[in-house]
Amino acid sequence: MKSTKLFTKFFESEKAGGLILVAVTIISILLANSVWQKEYIEFWHQSVGSHSIVDWINDGLMAIFFLLIGLELEREIYIGELSSIKNATLPAIAALGGMLVPAGIYMLFNFGTATQSGSGIPMATDIAFAIGILSLLGKRVPTSLKIFLTALAVIDDLGAIFVIAIFYTKTIAFTNLGIALGIWVILLVLNRIKVRNLIPYILGGIVMWYFMLNSGIHATITGVLVAFAIPFGNGSKKSTSYLIQDFLHIPVAFFILPLFALANTCIPIATNWQNGLTQVNSLGIITGLVIGKPLGIWLFSFIGVGLGLCTLPNDLKWKNIIGAGFLGGIGFTMSIFITLLAFDSTEVIDNSKIAILVASLIAGLIGFMILKLSFNINIKKNL
Repeated sequence: MKSTKLFTKFFESEKAGGLILVAVTIISILLANSVWQKEYIEFWHQSVGSHSIVDWINDGLMAIFFLLIGLELEREIYIGELSSIKNATLPAIAALGGMLVPAGIYMLFNFGTATQSGSGIPMATDIAFAIGILSLLGKRVPTSLKIFLTALAVIDDLGAIFVIAIFYTKTIAFTNLGIALGIWVILLVLNRIKVRNLIPYILGGIVMWYFMLNSGIHATITGVLVAFAIPFGNGSKKSTSYLIQDFLHIPVAFFILPLFALANTCIPIATNWQNGLTQVNSLGIITGLVIGKPLGIWLFSFIGVGLGLCTLPNDLKWKNIIGAGFLGGIGFTMSIFITLLAFDSTEVIDNSKIAILVASLIAGLIGFMILKLSFNINIKKNL
C-alpha cells in the first residue's frame, strides 16, 4: 500500500481533529457537572426558530459532516485506497466483521427488550478519535496500518449510513421523500451534463435537505447523496469535488465535530452513575465496542486471508490488526449519533452515552498499548 498526498493530508487533519474532540469532550462533561450545570445544559436545548440548538447541530451541521464523508468515500473509491480491489478487500472484510460481531453481541444482551433497537450503536467507529490515538505512536506506525485503519473506518461510516437509512427510519412521508430524491436526480443530471458551477448543487442540496428532514429519513443522509452528485471529474485539485472536500476539512474537524461533541456530551453524572453500566443496554454497548469490534475485525481479516480473499501487508503482523481492531472500538461520534436515533428516553440516552465514553476509553487505551508494545518489540528486533 502506498500513501498519497491527499491521504496524508486527510490523516493529518483527522489526527488534529481527534485530539480536539478529546479536549472538548472533557470540557463538556466538566461543565455539565459544575455549578453552571443548569445554564450549560439549557443553552444547548434553547430554541432557535423551530428547533433547539442541539437539533440544528445534529440534523443540520452533521449533514455537512456526512457530505465530507461522502466526498472522501467517493475519492477513495475512484482513485484512492479503495480503487484497487486488492487494497480494498482486507479493510472491507475487516469492517464487515467489525459491524456484524458487535451488533450480534449487543443483541445477545438486548434481544426482546425495549433497547434492542440500539444494536447499531457498537457497530460504529469514530475515525477522528481512532486516527488521533494512532497518531500518538508517531513515525513508528507503518503507512499500511494507517491506510488499513482509515479505510476500515471510512467503510464503517458507509455501513453506519446504511444502518441509519434502513433501520432508524420510523415513518416515511413519501411525497417529501419523492421531492428530495427528485432534486437529487436533477443534481445528477447537472453532473452528467458537466455543470461545474457550485451554486446549483449548494441550493439544490439545501432544498433537498429540507424535504429529507420532513420525509422521516434522517436529513444527514442528504449529505452523502449530494456528495455523489457533485462533479468528480478526474479528481484533480481543480475538480469541484476536490475543492469542496479540501475546503470542508478544517470547518468539520475544528468546528462541526467539536460542536457535536460539546452539545451531546453535556451529561449530568449522578453519584450512582456506575449503576447504569450494569443495564443490559450499557453492557451490550461496552462488550460490543471493547470485545466485539476487535474480535470481529481480527476474525474476519484472518478468515479472509486464510481463504485467499485478501492479503496481509508484508509490514504488518496479526497483533497489529488486533491493536487496530481495538481502536475501531472507539465509537464516540457515530455511536452517539445512532443512540439519539435509537432511543427516546433521556435516561437511556444518557446511560448509553456514558457507556460509549467508557467503552471508547477502554478500547482506545488497550489498542494504544498493544500497538505501542508491538512496535517497540519490532524496533528492538530490528536493532
